[in-house]
Amino acid sequence: MMDERYNFGDYLYEKDYWVVFLAPNQGNLGTCVVALKRREEFLRNVKEEEWSEFRLIVIELENAVKKAFGATLFNWGFLMNQFYRDNTLSPWLHCHFIPRYDHKVELNGEIFEDPYFGYMRPRGPFKISERTREIIKEKILENIRLL
Repeated sequence: MMDERYNFGDYLYEKDYWVVFLAPNQGNLGTCVVALKRREEFLRNVKEEEWSEFRLIVIELENAVKKAFGATLFNWGFLMNQFYRDNTLSPWLHCHFIPRYDHKVELNGEIFEDPYFGYMRPRGPFKISERTREIIKEKILENIRLL
């Protein structure tokens, strides 16, 4: 069972083996975290049925964010560094879904830009309104249901 202390973001939806969250930092519009439901530290230990379900989530999220916001491409990363750097919580396998944009996107009067498009430089904390967060979640879920 997921431990809430991990704070992967706002709950979006789940399947049998994975939970999808809207990431706290929306520096890249539509960024999500996909976390394995069971506690696991290593990617090598993901089971076949978990991989199969993860593939479906990849398809859902990429299609939904492309339709909702016009993302140009998508980066996926299993980045576990912070667990070892902070040495607070035990590592929990999760994947960062990071949409990338070669253009500006306006949503609810807020402008989202990807100043490092084409590079792996992360964008720092990006403040948005609670209403904009809700709209992002609604649009992602709305487009997943259309698939």
